[in-house]
Amino acid sequence: VSFGIVFVALYNVISAILRSLGDSVSSLVFLIISSIINVGLDLLFVIEFNMGVMGVAVATVIAQLFSTVGIFIYAMIKNPYFQINSEQRKLNVEIIKNCIKIGIPVGGQSALIALSCVILQGVVNHFGATVVATFTATSRIEQLVQQPFNSLGTAFAAFTGQNIGAGKIDRVKKGYRKSVLLVAGISCFSLLFMWIFGRVIMNVFVNDKAVIEMGINALQITSCFYFPLGLIYITRNLLNGAGDTIFSMINGITEVIGRVGFATLFLLIPIVGIWGVWYTTALTWLITGTLAFVRYKQGKWRTKSLVKQNDFEDFISVEL
Repeated sequence: VSFGIVFVALYNVISAILRSLGDSVSSLVFLIISSIINVGLDLLFVIEFNMGVMGVAVATVIAQLFSTVGIFIYAMIKNPYFQINSEQRKLNVEIIKNCIKIGIPVGGQSALIALSCVILQGVVNHFGATVVATFTATSRIEQLVQQPFNSLGTAFAAFTGQNIGAGKIDRVKKGYRKSVLLVAGISCFSLLFMWIFGRVIMNVFVNDKAVIEMGINALQITSCFYFPLGLIYITRNLLNGAGDTIFSMINGITEVIGRVGFATLFLLIPIVGIWGVWYTTALTWLITGTLAFVRYKQGKWRTKSLVKQNDFEDFISVEL
């Protein structure tokens, strides 16, 4: 499966370029098609060819290869920005340096967040099977809740970069205000949904009564903090789109400190007990979201763009 990482990376790069150019549909179409191919090949390799786990892995890599090759060919044919000439293929050291400056902090942020989740999982594992099962189920549910926030944040990163490049800071601020309202609406809806239908949701994932009861209470705790969670996504992506990526690294470190620190603290408070697992997640969201919002209000992101207008135009100029 690790062989497919190359294809995933290339697909993400091409998809990001297309989204930044205003085409967010094409990457979704190829992702849907590749998912269908993946499922079909899983059935073929496992049921017909008896390849077992190896068949699942091969099917995944083939699907990833299709999505990457397919979207690349589509982009080359349909999008003039991919039709570059020999002069434009020359390496631009300045742009490479800027990509590294932007990419490393963002990648570091993702790695730190993943690390903090692993550490919290280690804490959860000490509480026994019921807590582990509950934490796993609620984490899956929260991943679904985060999808609208993630999609909104991804779109807003491209929106921010486009408008800062055009010198339209006011449009970024206006878009941010509207995004905050969207996050508030989604958060309120999700909060009510978790409190009213928490039992139904848990029943979809598990059938153990103890896990269901614990999961209902856990979802009620974390759902109260969905708004700062959404705020993290849109604010962090605004800062990334503006080139203020160093703060992303700082934000990632904050999540590690929050999850490790709160988890350790709550373990020392008997009255909190196992619920400290979910309070840790909730308070980490609150602190991280607040810090990101404060960074936005400071306004330093307005002057953080690293790519000079002339360098960028020289590199991507294409006769339309």
